[in-house]
Amino acid sequence: MEYLSTIQQPIKAELAHFIELFETSLQHGDGLLGEVLSHIRQRGGKRLRPILIFLVAKNFGKISEAAQHAAVGLELLHTASLVHDDVVDDSAQRRGQASVNANYNNKVAVLVGDYILSTALLYVSYTHSEAIVQHLANLGRTLSEGEIIQLSNIQNLDFSEDVYFRVIEKKTAALFKTCALIGAEAAGASKEAIAAAENFGEKIGVIFQIRDDIFDYFPSKEIGKPTGNDMAEGKLTLPVLYALNTTGNKEMQELAKKVKKLSATADEIARLVTFTIESGGISYAERVMDEYYQQALSFIREFVHDSDIAKSLEAYLDYVIQRNL
Repeated sequence: MEYLSTIQQPIKAELAHFIELFETSLQHGDGLLGEVLSHIRQRGGKRLRPILIFLVAKNFGKISEAAQHAAVGLELLHTASLVHDDVVDDSAQRRGQASVNANYNNKVAVLVGDYILSTALLYVSYTHSEAIVQHLANLGRTLSEGEIIQLSNIQNLDFSEDVYFRVIEKKTAALFKTCALIGAEAAGASKEAIAAAENFGEKIGVIFQIRDDIFDYFPSKEIGKPTGNDMAEGKLTLPVLYALNTTGNKEMQELAKKVKKLSATADEIARLVTFTIESGGISYAERVMDEYYQQALSFIREFVHDSDIAKSLEAYLDYVIQRNL
């Protein structure tokens, strides 16, 4: 099934308008700044976050100019956070493309990230909605908080699923949650519907991140992210946490502590990856994703009454849980 065409079907015109606005927001005449922004624009992407804003907005009313500017602002905020994250993580790639810090340097990446963040604030101001401005400002704070929790957790030698989910809640889930919230609010939905949409977006974000984490246990040229990359950065994700906690394997737990201390070798990381797969870590993570998937489906059944939008949102969920990059 061609998920993306099904997902985009009810909002084709609005999505085309968004892409035009977004690409305009990332243009500048100055030499270096213009060059770096052009480099970032080339990433493209599937626009999953603005698509969610538009589908939720259309479900509860219409896609207004406020929703469009909010979508641009949120996508710019997300883009700025990725540029800064690559500096923090010392990442050389972002989805198969050289990261800004790798292609230029950390100083350029930080400054361009700041420029994009300021542009996000500008576009959000165009919504003339104090509520939407507050939502985006809170999202920025939450994303930063999530990064700090994740960094501090590297020093924590426990193998806590609770901390793992706290980080997701403050990062990926917060993004999707805010998308659904903004879409519902921009369309004038009821308080009950807005709260339900928030919850729906959060479930999508958790599924998205768990799927992303599973990628790290298998080699793939498509995603531009080598196997074990998270562990190389000191991060232990849901599959390995499950394997460590359920088997009680002392040798692997000591190896995991070396990962957290950033002292594990590539061979040791490979052993931990193999142990995780053989101990059912991937199967467990997939079961958790399915639980969130079923919860997200309940929103569509209760709050989405247009068959085309319901079909798109179901395809959206299916894509997030089944995607291979």
